[in-house]
Amino acid sequence: MTVRNNSAKRKYENTMPVPDEGWWESVLAEERLHAPARSPQSIAVKTKPDAEEKAETVQAAEPVYVNWDEIKELYSADRIVTMKVTGHNRGGLLVEANSVSGFVPFSHLIELAGRDDEDRDGSLETYVGKNLNLKVIECVPEDGRVVFSERAALAEPGKRSQLFHSLENGSQVKGTVTNITDFGVFVDLGGVEGLIHISELSWGRVSHPNQIVSLGQEIEVQVLDVSVERCRVALSLKRMVPNPWERAMLDFPVNSILPAIVTNVLSYGAFARIDAGVEGLIHASEMPLEVNQSPRDFLKEGQQIQVRVLHLDPSHQRMGLSMQLLSNA
Repeated sequence: MTVRNNSAKRKYENTMPVPDEGWWESVLAEERLHAPARSPQSIAVKTKPDAEEKAETVQAAEPVYVNWDEIKELYSADRIVTMKVTGHNRGGLLVEANSVSGFVPFSHLIELAGRDDEDRDGSLETYVGKNLNLKVIECVPEDGRVVFSERAALAEPGKRSQLFHSLENGSQVKGTVTNITDFGVFVDLGGVEGLIHISELSWGRVSHPNQIVSLGQEIEVQVLDVSVERCRVALSLKRMVPNPWERAMLDFPVNSILPAIVTNVLSYGAFARIDAGVEGLIHASEMPLEVNQSPRDFLKEGQQIQVRVLHLDPSHQRMGLSMQLLSNA
């Protein structure tokens, strides 16, 4: 991983509110959707429980013995542990080793990350009974959640701590795309994975992250936020280039006629791109449609057209376009 400091080497200064916990929770929902979560009442620390504690555990529904002290040590020391796969669900694998148990999300399995999940259950079934080298990437005792990663275990023990201390908000780093999901892209920074939320991939509209990056691609990104405690790094790809909307009033003045490419056709109109990261909406009323003709009958994605700028709202990254040119304005 290459890290550049956030001083003169930073290409562009693009401020952004630090992602809060709600932001992280929403973008990681897919990773945690199927992770088994157990109430504290069903979890007993496997140390030396007395008779009263044993009785409480027996009464608990489906008790699970978890040594939280050991799990916390594995996490803080960034140790690699070998665990046996005992089962699976749609989201990933269930693993155990002595007094430690947890969950490995599908996207954190080396051989399966990024694959089409048409036969996900069949692929996961092949892991049952096998031993995997893993690292703890999330430990939440109050929720009874322990999340492991096989990908994270590719980095040597202690590497995570070194990397986290080298990362700074605003710094530029290089990494490799390890997983592409509907909500964003995971990037390996050399032992620590960062997440580029879909909103941080491009200044323009992105239907799916795979339109912007591909699996295994090496990219340079900007660090938005580092959370050592939760082992999370928020990244941005779009902030490696200037925000084109900041110059939109100068570059695309009202009534200017510009070439554009149709990017999406809807029942009420179409979106057209006039520059990288800058798209505008052509409402159906601004198209020379024939009677009973819809935008889908009139335009196709990828079609090159001429448009006129009707209005601009750079602060909200919105632009109105027309196919009625100046002669008809």
